[in-house]
Amino acid sequence: MKTNHIKISGRVQGVFYRAIAKEKALLYNVKGWIKNTDEGDVEVIVTGDEKALKEFIAWCHRGPEKAQVTNVLVTPLEKQIFNEFKVIR
Repeated sequence: MKTNHIKISGRVQGVFYRAIAKEKALLYNVKGWIKNTDEGDVEVIVTGDEKALKEFIAWCHRGPEKAQVTNVLVTPLEKQIFNEFKVIR
């Protein structure tokens, strides 16, 4: 299990990015949280096995249909344990 911090930039707010990311997290069996930032980005902390994280991060590069992702910055963190994947409002 690994943990990553992900910062997604572009047109990523107001396009259901967080809600669909939660669906993808359930699909890929990763846990953690996602939230909008004051700067207009989306921030994620996510824990899962390496294959699941790669699939989730690949989705983050695309995002939902109406998103226009311009940058995804992935930073490894020390392993964190989460019970679920939640959207922080």
